Parts: sequence; C-alpha cells; structure tokens
Amino acid sequence: MQLTETGYAKINLALHVRKRRDDGYHELETLFAFAQDGDVLTAAPDSGLSLILAGPFADGLTADADNLVLRAAMALRGATGKGQGARITLDKRLPVASGIGGGSADAAAALRLLSKLWQIDLPEDRMLAIAADLGADVPACLRSRTVVGSGTGGQLAPFDSDDVAGTHILLVNPLKSCPTGPVFKAWDGVDRGALDPHEWRHARNDLETPAMILVTEISRVLALLKAQTGANLVRMSGSGATCFGLFATGRLRDAAAASIAAARPDWWLLPTVLR
Repeated sequence: MQLTETGYAKINLALHVRKRRDDGYHELETLFAFAQDGDVLTAAPDSGLSLILAGPFADGLTADADNLVLRAAMALRGATGKGQGARITLDKRLPVASGIGGGSADAAAALRLLSKLWQIDLPEDRMLAIAADLGADVPACLRSRTVVGSGTGGQLAPFDSDDVAGTHILLVNPLKSCPTGPVFKAWDGVDRGALDPHEWRHARNDLETPAMILVTEISRVLALLKAQTGANLVRMSGSGATCFGLFATGRLRDAAAASIAAARPDWWLLPTVLR
C-alpha cells in the first residue's frame, strides 16, 4: 500500500508586521491561502522510518533527523505511542526558502499522510498542537485552507469568503536565496496598521521592502508581474523571494506565464489556482 499527499504551496495574500516581541519573534497578521499544487509526498509501510529526496529542488536538502518531514513523522509517532514505520519520498517541486511554505507545508503533509497510513485519528486540536511544535506556519499548512493567522502566525481564525478559492494565480521566483531571519531583521519596525482580512486586496506585505533591499531581483519580479495584462493584484508572499499575480481567468494567467518565461527563462514559475 502506498499513499500520496500534497504539500500545498502557501501564499500570504497579505502580511502585516505589527511589532517585535520580547522573545525576538514578531507579531503578525496575515491571510494564508493555498495553491492546489506543491511538493508531493508518498509513503508506504516499512519496518523503519526513512526519507528519500527527489525532484528539481532536492539538492541541498538532507534526509536526516533535522528534516521537517522526519521530525513530523517522529512527532506523530511519539504522540500516539505507536512504533509505526514508513518509507517516505519527498518530491521537492517548490523552491527552498522561498516564502511559500516549503518545509512547513511538507511537515503538514507528512502529518496528514502518515495519519492515513498508520490509521491514526487524532482530534484536530491535538494535530494542531503537534504541528505548532514543528513551526509557526505548520498549523495553517496542516489545514491548507484560507485562514487568518495572528501572533507569530500560529493563531488561526476561520475566513469565510468566496473571493479566494478558485482564483487563478501565477507564482514567480527569481531563484535567489532570501533567508527569513535577515528579512525580519531588516524590517524598519514601523507599525503601519492592522489587517482587515476581508480587505486583503487593499492590504500589503510589510516584508516586501526589506526583502527587496536584500534581494534586488524581487523588485524586478514584481515589476514584470505588474506589466502583465490582466494582473489585478501583485504582491510578494511571506518573506520572499516568491511573488504572485492574481488573474481573472486561466487564459490571462497562462499568457502572463508564457511572457515571463520567455523574458526570464532562468526564473521559476508556477501557474496554478487557489484552493
């Protein structure tokens, strides 16, 4: 028996940074959304617990105990007191450290996948607690549905709206490293106001400016996306360097993808749809 699960790409449709906390983390307000595509995990029963890395962005990752997929597997196994094993394969299709979930989405997918493989049915609050111990974004990625995040991102609230799911989106990354820590450190500390989730199209990403200072290519990505016909919202996701454009139709999105791919064949693109 082999099962498959997707680590859905995470998109911050808006991200407001409110303040830096005494513990060094930042108070955030964000609207998480998820694409229907992402990394792909497969798992089959095995006597031990192992991870195989594959895919275009597997280079540079290690399949050791620090990998978030294995950490998620061990956390789930520890929480249930059962000694199950699994042979897991991670097909890494999303760029690493790119502001669209990455390891967090993969960890969440591992929790969903192994719950099915091992026939574990934990209450949602226990699953979310396991996810929170793995990282601030993992609880949102566990749900992989549009939610409002606050605190450090792990405090989640429902978001009822019909203007997110089904939206055509184009993700673009210049394939330049954009580490989260330095981006937050470069934030100017100015609180520019609270996020009204239902006005997310008129909101902002407060990390865009510091990210552009550190990775100048981000400004080029944003400019090229804004120049595309039909791009009705262009913004950076998370701490970068992935940016996105929203389009009214798949035809407009795909035309924009073809145009950018022709102009910048060295960039990574993903035309997809929000879940």
